[in-house]
Amino acid sequence: MVDRASDAEIAEAVERLRRAAATGVPCAPVRELIGGWDQDAAYAVQRAVLDGRLADGARRVGHKIGLTSPAVQRQFGVYAPDYGVLLDTMVHTDREPLDLGRFLQPRIEAEVAFVLGKDLEGPSVTAAEVIAATDFLLPALEIVDSRVAGWDIRITDTVADNASSGAVVLGTTPRPLAAVDLPGLGMALDHRGETVSTGSGAACLGTPLAAVVWLARETARRGDPLRAGDLVLSGALGPMVPVTGPGVFRARLDGLGEVHADFVREGACLL
Repeated sequence: MVDRASDAEIAEAVERLRRAAATGVPCAPVRELIGGWDQDAAYAVQRAVLDGRLADGARRVGHKIGLTSPAVQRQFGVYAPDYGVLLDTMVHTDREPLDLGRFLQPRIEAEVAFVLGKDLEGPSVTAAEVIAATDFLLPALEIVDSRVAGWDIRITDTVADNASSGAVVLGTTPRPLAAVDLPGLGMALDHRGETVSTGSGAACLGTPLAAVVWLARETARRGDPLRAGDLVLSGALGPMVPVTGPGVFRARLDGLGEVHADFVREGACLL
């Protein structure tokens, strides 16, 4: 029988992550407190950390999906994705300057963003319902970040840390879902004229659509269903790349166009 994390251990994990975000100093893994496999405890930590940010004035605008790559799932010893919550303070527009000082250990990956026009409720949402509920798609760059020192994470660490969320940059030209071949979509991520990551829609659970179906079911099961207007980051299309200094990353996604993340160093501006 696996020991469950106590309320005190969950509270300590919450404080550990909050302190890391506030000080900019990464913390020890929270699995030391809540164990390495109890995802329910990890989501409880995630919710508590987010409640603090909402109380400070942030606004919930959607969700992000992580662990959509089979290779990454094998690394974590799990065989399903995880998710985090997107806040308005995390969302940026194409080419908007991003201060490196707000991140601890940033990495970047290209994704397809879904914007929903209808609610998606219930634990048995279908692909057809996701298609019908999707208003449009956008190209996106997710800046993943970890409050845990050295990215020394397992499944409960990343779930508790809001699925290692940092920020997202969205392209500005919407495309209808029917116009995009999601499984066959090709992606190339460039930095300073060099291609640093490539991938495809098939690398994301076979198609980003399948990832959103999973998310709709899982969030409904946990009492937080997807709503009209939500932004959904559907998961990485290729390997993530470390962000080591100022500069521009450009992602090109077939059928969706380009999106740029412009990193600058303006001084400390912590999450």
